[in-house]
Amino acid sequence: MTSPRPLDGITVVSLEHAIAAPFCTRQLADLGARVIKIERPGAGDFARAYDTRVRGQSSHFVWTNRSKESLTLDLKNPDAMAVLNSLLQSADVLVQNLAPGAAARMGLSFEALSPTHPKLIVCDISGYGEDGPYRDKKAYDLLIQSEAGMLSITGTPEDPSKTGNSIADIAAGMYAYTNILSALLLRGKTGQGSHIDVSMLEALAEWMGYPLYYAHDGATPPPRSAASHASIYPYGPFAAGDGGTVMLGLQNEREWKVFCDVVLGDAALANDPRFCTNALRSENRAQLKQLIVGMFARMSTSDVEARLDQAQIANARMNDMAGVWAHPQLKARERWQQVRSPAGHIPALLPPGRNNRYDYRMDAVPAVGEHTEAILRELGLDDVAVQALRTNKAI
Repeated sequence: MTSPRPLDGITVVSLEHAIAAPFCTRQLADLGARVIKIERPGAGDFARAYDTRVRGQSSHFVWTNRSKESLTLDLKNPDAMAVLNSLLQSADVLVQNLAPGAAARMGLSFEALSPTHPKLIVCDISGYGEDGPYRDKKAYDLLIQSEAGMLSITGTPEDPSKTGNSIADIAAGMYAYTNILSALLLRGKTGQGSHIDVSMLEALAEWMGYPLYYAHDGATPPPRSAASHASIYPYGPFAAGDGGTVMLGLQNEREWKVFCDVVLGDAALANDPRFCTNALRSENRAQLKQLIVGMFARMSTSDVEARLDQAQIANARMNDMAGVWAHPQLKARERWQQVRSPAGHIPALLPPGRNNRYDYRMDAVPAVGEHTEAILRELGLDDVAVQALRTNKAI
């Protein structure tokens, strides 16, 4: 018998697409919540069509939508809205990341719902928030990375770079998730629901705290330094002789001396006047890099890692995706599980954080509208009513 999960008995209805809201609600489903995902009839969430990399399914979609139920509704149809309103009678949380103002126009704002659903938690996720001069601007992940300053500190001195994943969406999804958990705790004390307004800009701006304070009061901001550190050296990627890349970082002069002796095999280098302080090493990094890479060229990636470990110098291998799939630490900790999908079983990472009291929910990725009929039956609709909804193209 499965141990109780923290959100067992909680029902979440989500008008969601793409990444931020689906990522939020998947976390809730991981903890046991029932998540009913509202999708457009036919195509469903447009993220389903982003690519076909997972046995014909979208990589983004399978990542953010396991353990959910898919209900297709055309929300421009009054009959479909009636179904949604019936669902909300017993829902605990409504999440939406539709275009700015779209939910409110359908009567789904917190102000419209709260009088008749006083315990309902409404979470709105948007690019810039529900007010302010940017409220109605379109907001894609790249655009928010630009607005939040992420691109100004990421990349090389010549070229700014966005992160390789949707970090603004992920940040917003995680803050929506934690705000919903907080609202559920608060409701347990007050009996009242909450309105949560999460913006991608504010979520990512919070994650920019270090560079913001580094540039406080007009100070020079951190420069773009690729994978290296702006002011510490050696710190960053170094090529090994077999074509691999090792990341390493030195934090103090003691580590520099050990690095020279144990890793480079040249204890005298520690006192070289070009490199004897971090400031000098940073200033003369091109010369020092040439020395380090020249030594590493004689060794394999594993050999370099072994020497760094022996010297207790922080290091990591720069894995590609195949390296992460096969990562020995993830395997040793049994972090991969198989989940069902419309295309068969696929591997999925367990959510971060092991809890000794319960197991995470790891159920199937749904097909478009897979649960529509079952949910309608649950709401009390009979064959005639369901067929009428189909005839009217409400579902």
